[in-house]
Amino acid sequence: MSKQKRPTASRSKARRAALKYGYRSGLELDIAKSLEERGVKAEYESTKIKWVDHKVRSYTPDWILPNGIIIESKGRFVAADRRKHLEIKKQYPDLDIRFVFSNPNAKLSKVSKTTYAQWCKRHGFKHAYKDIPQEWIEEEPNKDE
Repeated sequence: MSKQKRPTASRSKARRAALKYGYRSGLELDIAKSLEERGVKAEYESTKIKWVDHKVRSYTPDWILPNGIIIESKGRFVAADRRKHLEIKKQYPDLDIRFVFSNPNAKLSKVSKTTYAQWCKRHGFKHAYKDIPQEWIEEEPNKDE
């Protein structure tokens, strides 16, 4: 029998609610509601970014704010996601990808002492807790791009 943890009733309820509105997680639904309340017309999964990993792959950002900032919302931040984002950053250094974590203090793994927040800082990614900071929304677009 698998030792995989079953989702709690509240988490699965949140996911079902998110799926009902076209989102993949409760965190994405919460961010969508927050953006709507603030009158921000951000795009949800509207763009695919091609990247190479022994073959061409594509990445669909969760959100693109009007100023061009890309937001990726994460509950779990697994090794494959971290590797993907490092490769994308290497291949597209001008993209401004930022993370919103349901828990930025979660450890990368059971044996790691590194948190999601520490990983972001080490690799030059901005991050936030549970919602997109208003400063990110109000930030002026980078005119150099």
